[in-house]
Amino acid sequence: MSKLKLYWRLVRLDKPIGILLLLWPTLWALFASADGIPEAHTLIVFILGTVCMRSAGCAMNDYFDRNVDLHVRRTQDRVLASGAIQPREAVYVAAALGLISLCLVATTNVLTIQLSVVAAILAVTYPLFKRFFAIPQAYLGIAFGFGIPMGFAAIQGVVPGVAWLLLLANIFWAIAYDTEYAMVDRDDDLLLGVKSSAITFGRYDVLMVAVCYGLTICLLGIAGQMLGYGWIYIFSLMIAASIAGLHVYWIRGRDRELCFKAFLHNTWIGATVFIGIALEVLL
Repeated sequence: MSKLKLYWRLVRLDKPIGILLLLWPTLWALFASADGIPEAHTLIVFILGTVCMRSAGCAMNDYFDRNVDLHVRRTQDRVLASGAIQPREAVYVAAALGLISLCLVATTNVLTIQLSVVAAILAVTYPLFKRFFAIPQAYLGIAFGFGIPMGFAAIQGVVPGVAWLLLLANIFWAIAYDTEYAMVDRDDDLLLGVKSSAITFGRYDVLMVAVCYGLTICLLGIAGQMLGYGWIYIFSLMIAASIAGLHVYWIRGRDRELCFKAFLHNTWIGATVFIGIALEVLL
């Protein structure tokens, strides 16, 4: 039982914010592509698959970052960095979760299975991008949003243009919220030579977060027009924009705790957009 608790912490099931940030865009796609409530089987496959793939991604992230996490205040107590479990155990856990995800996606169609291979590669390779890519948050946005084309593929059998537009919106959203997250670790990342958008944007970090939030809302608005949504969806985007504005206000002084608070609060942006889509397709 003690080992299971360590694995639970390894895959961050004690910190569900990552699951939510991955799940909301997937739910946007499922409800939009189904133009209503998706079939129960599809919902179960994608919800469980989201949990498994996010958890597997966390295990691989900690495997690649185990020597870095030890020197970062926020991550030095992670179970792999602290030595509570061995590196090979993280790989075994990730492989097991990946196998479960494969079994789930195997019950869908060929296109969704093909896209799931890309999603798996994105999830595993993201930690490596922090070593050389100036804005790894953009790559994270692709990884966290790949449930969007997969959702459309599973329900419609194709990936229409609006799906890629929603994915692009998710990329800018991820840059915004993960920059807030990176602002917490900026000092440690500078010392360790780890790349992040907070470092790349420098003194324009708050401005760029605001710009990325703005682009997210604009792209979501265009996607809504393509889907034929009306005032309910527009109102949900106005609420989401207000929440984003609150985040920019919180992070303006670059206080660590407020930046982390803003990051965690992003689940409400995802939820608000989902509610707007759900009401449009159900009413």
